[in-house]
Amino acid sequence: MKRIVGYMKQYWYYYFFGGLAMMLGITLDLFTPIVTGRIIDDVFEGGQIELFEGLVLALIGITVGRAIFGYAKEILFDVVGAKVICKLRLDLFDHIQSLSFGFFDRKNTGELMSRIKDDADKVWEGVSFALMLVIESCISFVIATVLMFRISMSLSLLAVITMPLMGFLALKLEKTIRDTFEKISEQNATLNTTAQENIAGVRLVKAFAREKYETSKFLKHNKGYYKLNMHQASVWARFFPSIQTLTNLLPVLVIVFGGALVIGEDLTIGTLVKFTGYMYMVVWPMRMFGWLSNLMAEARASSNKINKVFDEVAEIKNPLNPVKLDNAKGEVTFKDVSLELEGTKVLEDISFTIKPGKTLAVMGATGSGKTSLINLLVRFYDATEGCIYMDGHPIDTLDLTSLRKQISLVMQDVFLFSDTIKENISFGSEVLASNMIVQSAESAQAHDFINNLENDYDTVIGERGIGLSGGQKQRISIARALAKEASIIVFDDSTSALDMKTELRIQKEIEKRQATSKIIIAHRISAVKNADEIIVLEDGKIVERGNHQALLALKGRYYNTYNEQYEGFAV
Repeated sequence: MKRIVGYMKQYWYYYFFGGLAMMLGITLDLFTPIVTGRIIDDVFEGGQIELFEGLVLALIGITVGRAIFGYAKEILFDVVGAKVICKLRLDLFDHIQSLSFGFFDRKNTGELMSRIKDDADKVWEGVSFALMLVIESCISFVIATVLMFRISMSLSLLAVITMPLMGFLALKLEKTIRDTFEKISEQNATLNTTAQENIAGVRLVKAFAREKYETSKFLKHNKGYYKLNMHQASVWARFFPSIQTLTNLLPVLVIVFGGALVIGEDLTIGTLVKFTGYMYMVVWPMRMFGWLSNLMAEARASSNKINKVFDEVAEIKNPLNPVKLDNAKGEVTFKDVSLELEGTKVLEDISFTIKPGKTLAVMGATGSGKTSLINLLVRFYDATEGCIYMDGHPIDTLDLTSLRKQISLVMQDVFLFSDTIKENISFGSEVLASNMIVQSAESAQAHDFINNLENDYDTVIGERGIGLSGGQKQRISIARALAKEASIIVFDDSTSALDMKTELRIQKEIEKRQATSKIIIAHRISAVKNADEIIVLEDGKIVERGNHQALLALKGRYYNTYNEQYEGFAV
């Protein structure tokens, strides 16, 4: 909870004024038994009727004051709780954004969503509502206990004799239920992941008629979640009735023995009523203790889960004194580069140079390491061996943001946000004029179909581009990359869903960008044949390199691919 306490310290003034309102409210509560006792002893028993009006007005004033300070306390604690969690959630999201690809290889979306939403909400309950009641309960308990002892030592001893047992049961409850909350949090993340994956992949599920299977899989996780919650309920049911019994027994004992003292004239009725009022201020915290332990255990378990994410360290970091490339020329050099991930050699001894404005094409079978080259260039991962240079600077000496701003990437797996087409195209640019958006869409051969949509560029597309065809999504993705106007543009198998005619038009538009260095990863010969250099990868190694004609002359892998795609016809 240290990290949470750090956030709370930032808003100490809310806690200070909230605590002040709480103290004033508790102070007024302490006067209620005194006034009530005086009404009974002085007015009803003593016959001092002239005091009645003043005492009643005092009770009304206490009630109104208690309401005002109670409202101030509630609003201040609620506001500070919201501020703490808002800051925590923002920092958690920002931290997740800063983590390297290796972290996302190990974690799934559903788990991270549970940390950001569900676990943060549990902490919210802990730092606002539960914390407020814990402080109020402790203060009320201590002050009321002191006042009880001042009224009657014998009755106070009778009252406190059950308290150690209630405290023991509450602490035992908290300890027992804490592990259960850890498991519930984990199962909740699994449940979220299953639901998120199936909703996102609903088309695939329906296409393969797997609805019943996916429902049964969800049911399995849901049953696990249900069992953990039932276990939590059984723990609660085992401890809470005992705490309730002890707290209900205490008023009975006080009334019986206090009544005997009144009969023996050792205590007045008003004094007994006053003592009973303070006793309820002691009983109330004891009753709340078990429930508050429950809330605090949830908050602590969720805090631990959040801390585990915060403890993750980005593997890819900015250097201490980074070099910023504001206007890169676009020269890229791979020198003896190798990459190993989880003990597997992905790339080995890769070397090539792309001069400014030139085009490098990369071909190879699935899993040959093509996309890994790009992952290294944009520093999603760092090379295990060798070095990568941009404009003569090792990329691990460059500012990460500066590096990535120089590279415009069309990803193999097209991702579009649930936003307007205009916003999706301008995603990579801080400020982009409308005419630039249209120009980029025209170059990507997307302008015509966008114009045919109901709201053209202001059309809101669904999550991940739902509602658009594969080719339409690819063209918007290409328009987004072209709109960025970076010094290097990368196409990672980005025209696979396009027909040959559209692909050729896009290629001609890209070739017009003579100042931009281009890297084209593709399976089609038509996409790479005009490149200045083509490299063919196999098992992470360069097995062939040269231009189109030189590779055909080799009669090797590239030549075989050419024959398979064109069956001997000239390109």
